[in-house]
Amino acid sequence: MLTDIQLRRIKPTDKPQKLSDGGGLFLLVTVQGGKLWRLAYRFAGKQKTLSIGEYPIVSLTDARAKREEAKRQLVNGIDPSAAKQAAKVAMHGVAANCFEVIAREWHLTHMTSKSEKHAKKTLTALEKDVFAWLGKLPITKIEAPDILAVLRRIEQRGANDLAHNTKSIIGQVFRFAIATGRAVRNPVPDLQGALTPVKVKHHAAITDPGQIGALLRACESYTGHFATRCALHLSFLVMLRPGEVRKAEWSDIDLDRAEWRIPAAKMKMKDEHIIPLSRQAIAIFNEIKPLTGAGHYVFPSVRSHARPMSENTINGALRRLGYTGDEMTAHGFRGMASTRLNEAHLFHPDAIERQLAHGEQNSVRAAYNRAQYLPERIKMMQWWADYLDSLKAGGVVVPFQIKSA
Repeated sequence: MLTDIQLRRIKPTDKPQKLSDGGGLFLLVTVQGGKLWRLAYRFAGKQKTLSIGEYPIVSLTDARAKREEAKRQLVNGIDPSAAKQAAKVAMHGVAANCFEVIAREWHLTHMTSKSEKHAKKTLTALEKDVFAWLGKLPITKIEAPDILAVLRRIEQRGANDLAHNTKSIIGQVFRFAIATGRAVRNPVPDLQGALTPVKVKHHAAITDPGQIGALLRACESYTGHFATRCALHLSFLVMLRPGEVRKAEWSDIDLDRAEWRIPAAKMKMKDEHIIPLSRQAIAIFNEIKPLTGAGHYVFPSVRSHARPMSENTINGALRRLGYTGDEMTAHGFRGMASTRLNEAHLFHPDAIERQLAHGEQNSVRAAYNRAQYLPERIKMMQWWADYLDSLKAGGVVVPFQIKSA
């Protein structure tokens, strides 16, 4: 516990000093002699620091009171730093029902379940492109033309995707304002068709059987890092997004059951995903297990086993093999499998979609599909692995049509 006498007598040194008062509260003494109150705390599993003020303007008693206030906020699921920011905006003479205050409150309420990267990206979009023009306006006074003017500025930079995403964010803020009784209508739907349509660019994928065989043979000659080689070969077999492959965890993989179960929290569509493992996929896991099996990740970073492989590693391997980004990408392995499996007409289209982990809007139907198609998916994944082997060997498998009963 600190005392006022101790705080008054502390002198700066050639290094910053931290004097703890307990409960996360500490005084940071800078090299220049500043005495700054800080509160260390955790929110949503992340370590954070709240700036409380400068001593002696903020006394020891006041600092402790702010610590207790922050603790009450944490108990109620509120991030003290975000709450302080929202309050700061209001203190600068901005009405409590202005767009920025409500938007920050929405962000504070709705982003706790999102990834830190997504939450930061969302707030940056608001701070960079929206608040300067709409932030101080009462939300009830904002109309569709006001919002369109903001979005047009983003479009003029050539950032069409960002313009559409920002439109969606603004719409969510308005829905939150309506739900909390501070607005009566959402003008964003009035902008339907007002923005330049986003041109959907599909991930480059090789789908021709002969070219798939050539790619498989090229991968056999890959001489880079062993874990990269294994991840590259596995990408053909599991129909997963690149991030799901590189973040593969040994705890999710059961080689005895020939099954890889990725929990919902780790999937893009937030739904548990089951990947039946072919004999070829199991062979890859067994091959790399002596190297990484004692760790967390199947494919750890070359710099630190505490982190997964870099997101650019597979694409980098494809470039080393001579394939450009317009020819093949790490995401293209999914398109490759989807195209060939659908053209084979051997498996139910819903089984293919389910294995690609495309979202099912109806939760009941999603659960039904999971149960109905798993046996077919097990057969499909083995067929796909065998088909790839035949292409690698230089042959072309001509899929036969399943005869109706």
